[in-house]
Amino acid sequence: MYDSPGDHKIHPDFTPSLGGIAILLGSIFALLMSLSLKDWMDGKYFFISLALMFIIGLRDDVLALTPKQKLYSQFLPVFLLVFLNQVTLRSTYGIVDLPFVPLWLIWVLSVFTLVILTNAYNLIDGLDGLAGTIGIIALTFFGLWFYSIGKTPLSLIAMTFAGALFAFLFFNWQPSKIFMGDTGALMIGFLLSFMAIEFINQNYELPSGHSSKFQASISTALAVVIIPVFDTLRVIILRLRKFQSPFKADRNHLHHQFLNLGYSHAKSVIVLGLINIGFILLAWLLRSQSDKLILPIIIAICLAINFIVKRAQLEKAN
Repeated sequence: MYDSPGDHKIHPDFTPSLGGIAILLGSIFALLMSLSLKDWMDGKYFFISLALMFIIGLRDDVLALTPKQKLYSQFLPVFLLVFLNQVTLRSTYGIVDLPFVPLWLIWVLSVFTLVILTNAYNLIDGLDGLAGTIGIIALTFFGLWFYSIGKTPLSLIAMTFAGALFAFLFFNWQPSKIFMGDTGALMIGFLLSFMAIEFINQNYELPSGHSSKFQASISTALAVVIIPVFDTLRVIILRLRKFQSPFKADRNHLHHQFLNLGYSHAKSVIVLGLINIGFILLAWLLRSQSDKLILPIIIAICLAINFIVKRAQLEKAN
């Protein structure tokens, strides 16, 4: 029932880690009042998948799973979402010109995207208030965007979970009284990956000239979830360079780097949240440009941030 201190963890005391239960119950209560029965039936496979991911996180919080067990168990809700709910990446979206994308490749890329994004969000849950803040920013963007194109059920789901996370932050801000744990982090990460794929597909299908259309579907979705994606790719590369397992826990995450610079939990969260908002604003300002322009810009900015943080640490050490 508690997250114990020690090893790579930052918190010094035993802390309750089942905040994800409150996040889910609060959200479901609100959705029962706002979604119609038809909306629930139309999204039944999504809600079942989300419930399964919640159960996997709960199982890991109560009786810890190994990293591989936790990863393999996630394929059940992901397969359910991909094969029964048809939540898939359907084309190359103009990044590369291919006349035909085989179905098996679509399935592989969709499963890979859902699993990677889910775990990327889970990995940033190492600082008081960080996962909640990033979740609020991303879900609020998706909620407002889906509302702008008339997809009210998706908008309600996104905004409801954003509201639950906002309430959760009152208890998770430094000094934290409770963590969302894997119960909440896997569930919200899974929700964000679902929203990202739905955004990519529905944005790409909008007619040219629509006020809510982004020409760069992939890059815009990446900008919304940039903090977990950037942090995860960065950590995996660092571990592989040291010939370590990518599943090995350490203190090389981006939020650890800010702590090493002397930032408090709250200041680190605010800086990372502002970076996330900055990427979203960049995508909005360049919404008439294609992925071929925006994607290299996003990569260049991420490399610049990494360089600046490393240089600041060297200067502090000297």
